[in-house]
Amino acid sequence: MLLYFIRHGDPCYNPDSLTPLGHRQAEAIGRRLSVHGIDKIYSSPMVRAMQTAKPASELLTQEINVLDFASEQHAWDELTLINEKGNRTWACSHPATMDLFMTPDVRDMGMRWYDHPAFEGQTYKQGMERIARESDAFFASHGYERMDREGFYKAVRPNNDRIAIFAHAGFGVAFLSHVLGIPYPQYSQTFDMSHSSLTLVEFKDRNGIAIPTVVTLSNDAHLYHENLPTQFRAKF
Repeated sequence: MLLYFIRHGDPCYNPDSLTPLGHRQAEAIGRRLSVHGIDKIYSSPMVRAMQTAKPASELLTQEINVLDFASEQHAWDELTLINEKGNRTWACSHPATMDLFMTPDVRDMGMRWYDHPAFEGQTYKQGMERIARESDAFFASHGYERMDREGFYKAVRPNNDRIAIFAHAGFGVAFLSHVLGIPYPQYSQTFDMSHSSLTLVEFKDRNGIAIPTVVTLSNDAHLYHENLPTQFRAKF
């Protein structure tokens, strides 16, 4: 099975939607996916994700199936904190929390990093366990059951399906951290994803065991193909 994870295009957060550039990015990723073919399209219920999925849905004549657990609103409620200025911000981009994520004490706790005393009173555990539980149910419905070992799945119904999820970076970092069995503190500080980028994960069947393998991460080849500006170009 191939999992295509696509972050939404360039957004306007209020009201929730895509910018004109975001719509062009959505069209570009839609054309890219139409070349390969997708068996099922899923999207967060948020408008910017649905709008990003729409061109692929139209080109592939596939309906968009809403995944409520992929909504960034849920992740925002659970994986954020109130900073020193009284504003809510992602824990993984908060300087003091980023420093904590780098400490041996937190990293040694692995996937249960949220049980560290420094995070007492936060909702990180609630958020990570929700995403893990819903993700496991999602993949089980596609034939892959989570095993006790992190990053391992039992291939109950091995298949060659191609499924696409259109969602968000805030959710996606936690989601992919769980899927790949990489603790969130490490994943969130090491990997990023740009707008409309594609991350491809293959569920490789190895004698009945599937180990998710990253084929490409935050790939924006469709933007280069359409001569659209990219985050890479903007930064460097």
